[in-house]
Amino acid sequence: MRLFQILNNIDCSIIRGGDVDIDISWITIDSRKVVPGTLFVCIKGLHTDGHKYIESALENGALAVIVEDVPQSLPAVPVIKVADSRLALSYAAASFYGNPADKLNLIGITGTNGKTSSTYFMEAILKEIGHKPGLIGTMDTRIDGIKIENLDCNTGTTPDPMELQQILARMVDEDVDDVVMEVSSHALEFHKVEGITFDVGIFTNLTQDHLDLHKNMENYRKAKAKLFKQCRRGVVNLDDDASAYMMMDTECKFTTYSIDRKSELQAFDLDASSEGVGFSLMIDGREERFNINIPGQFTIYNALGVIGASLAMGIPTRSIRRALNSLEPIRGRIQSIPNDRGINIIVDYSHTPDSLENIIRAVRGFTEKRIITVFGCGGDRDRTKRPIMGEIAGAISDYCIITSDNPRSEEPEQILRDIEPGVKNSRCSYEKVVDRRTAIFRAIEMAGQGDSVIIAGKGHETYQIFADRTIHFDDCEVAEEALKKL
Repeated sequence: MRLFQILNNIDCSIIRGGDVDIDISWITIDSRKVVPGTLFVCIKGLHTDGHKYIESALENGALAVIVEDVPQSLPAVPVIKVADSRLALSYAAASFYGNPADKLNLIGITGTNGKTSSTYFMEAILKEIGHKPGLIGTMDTRIDGIKIENLDCNTGTTPDPMELQQILARMVDEDVDDVVMEVSSHALEFHKVEGITFDVGIFTNLTQDHLDLHKNMENYRKAKAKLFKQCRRGVVNLDDDASAYMMMDTECKFTTYSIDRKSELQAFDLDASSEGVGFSLMIDGREERFNINIPGQFTIYNALGVIGASLAMGIPTRSIRRALNSLEPIRGRIQSIPNDRGINIIVDYSHTPDSLENIIRAVRGFTEKRIITVFGCGGDRDRTKRPIMGEIAGAISDYCIITSDNPRSEEPEQILRDIEPGVKNSRCSYEKVVDRRTAIFRAIEMAGQGDSVIIAGKGHETYQIFADRTIHFDDCEVAEEALKKL
């Protein structure tokens, strides 16, 4: 694509002259990935500054550079100055791939918890009405329910702009009708989805997380609210106090849902068991009953959000009900590990104070005897939540085993020491087991018939990250190994 076409929607100035009618073959923020014909975008990152690598990018064949800070020694290529390189990158990436988002119906889901499950719920509804959906999220990227293999990018929760636009362009090429995607606070803060208009946005909830980036809950809330400045219609959880903020200063048209507060979609006649949940709604003056084979009150909230989005899109209630009533359990989300010992073994991704409380309370509802909770906290992340999670786990569990999650660059023992005061405050019996495999074996060995073992924090993840290595680690596999040993 010609450089002037890429710059068409970007507020910029050309600091150094040069031909902007040149062909650009690639755009990147990583000088190591520059190939001849690349537009190099200098990003001021959390750990390094892309402006330091301009010379390296030019040596590798960059034909133009986007900067926030004009270099003292101007290179012999077009230098394009912008106020915000991240913002410029999003618009440049969209132009490079032909603005694929404009050709798709987009559903964005944001919130601290429930995003992944909600995307799968929404995907099932879209398939039920005969649409070909795309899904972009934490666990995988899919087209029509089939994971895209050999995808040349690391999507994380919300992909970086070039990766995101590449995926959306592929979905357009494969005739996808709708795309449902998780939109993280990181993505909104760093303009990853800037310039994209979502047909529907869903807000699940706001609880403490990612304060390592946002510093405080006010900034975190502001980041989440940005989604609804880019939506035509919004669906928000009225039981969450942050919902009012999501609906401020936007032209988005909203639908509200809830369990406790009065809303347009308020669930009633709730029923919960180890097999799943049931609830009723009034829709168009008629009572509609929904039954979902996934336990936990959070399942009701996730379902309400996608029901609201589906109704906003004109999807018939009968189709929504059929899809939700036939949902399969989602890997790593309150996933049960079968066994013949009469123990409920649950693997769940819960890694925030709120989500940990939700999973333990959900399991408490069908546990005859003790709950043994195995959990930790990730390294290089919000440290303030560690004792909070410890106290929550201790307050509603019968026994806790504090262990490693993904320690990253931190000492695992120190993370456990940070969690420990909260468990002590709860007066719950506990032990510390640094090695996660040993901790899971210990929990299952000590559990008896009627007990529940919750293995929280990693869910679907198949790895564990340390300071010097990343190893294969799957909580489900380890739990199954423990059962075989017994």
